[in-house]
Amino acid sequence: LSASHAHSLANLRKTPDEVVQELARIRAARDASGKKTLIEGGVGTAFGCTLQGEVKVEEVLRLMQALLDAGADRVSLADTVGYADPHSVSVLVEKALRIAGNKLCCGHFHDTRGLALANAYATLSLGIQRFDASLAGIGGCPHAPGASGNAATEDLAFMLEASGVRTGIDLPKLLALRQQVAGWLAGEQTNGTLWRAGLPKNFKPAI
Repeated sequence: LSASHAHSLANLRKTPDEVVQELARIRAARDASGKKTLIEGGVGTAFGCTLQGEVKVEEVLRLMQALLDAGADRVSLADTVGYADPHSVSVLVEKALRIAGNKLCCGHFHDTRGLALANAYATLSLGIQRFDASLAGIGGCPHAPGASGNAATEDLAFMLEASGVRTGIDLPKLLALRQQVAGWLAGEQTNGTLWRAGLPKNFKPAI
C-alpha cells in the first residue's frame, strides 16, 4: 500500500485503509485454504510523495501497524519516489522496528537521486538484511517524473560483498547477465555504475 493518500488513489484507486482491508481478506482466504504462504505488507511512499509532498512518519507507522493487525506476516518500507536520505531512513526504520520487531524484513529504495545504496546501508546498520533491487536498475514510477528503478542489483551486491556481507551472488556472472539484458533492452534506460568500471582488481568477496 501507499502511505500517501493521493498516491494510493492515483496508483490503486483505493485509500490506504481500503488496501489494509484487502489484505485482511487475503489473509482470511489464505487461512481458509490451509496454505502457509507468507503475506508481506509493504508501506510505499514512506519517505515522501511526488503528489502529496510530505508523508508524516506517524501515518507510515499507523499503516504498518494496521497491516500487521490485518494479518501480514511481515512488513517492509519503500522509498517509492526516491525522496529518502540516510538520516530519514535511520529515523523511520528505528521507529518501525519498535512496532514490528523482526517482522520488519526489507528495504526498497529507488535510486532517483543517487542515494539508494546509502539508504540501504543505513538500513543494514539497523539489522535489516533483505533489500529489493533490479538488475541494471530497471524500473521507475509513473507518478514520479524522472524516476529511476530500484538500486541496481549488481551495485547493491558489490557494496554488500565489499562490506563483508555474503550475498551468494557471483558478481562476474551477474555483470555478464546485465550486459546481456542491456542488449535485449537496447534503447531503454538502464542504470547503475559497477558495470562501467568493473570490479576492482583487489576485490575479494565476503567470506
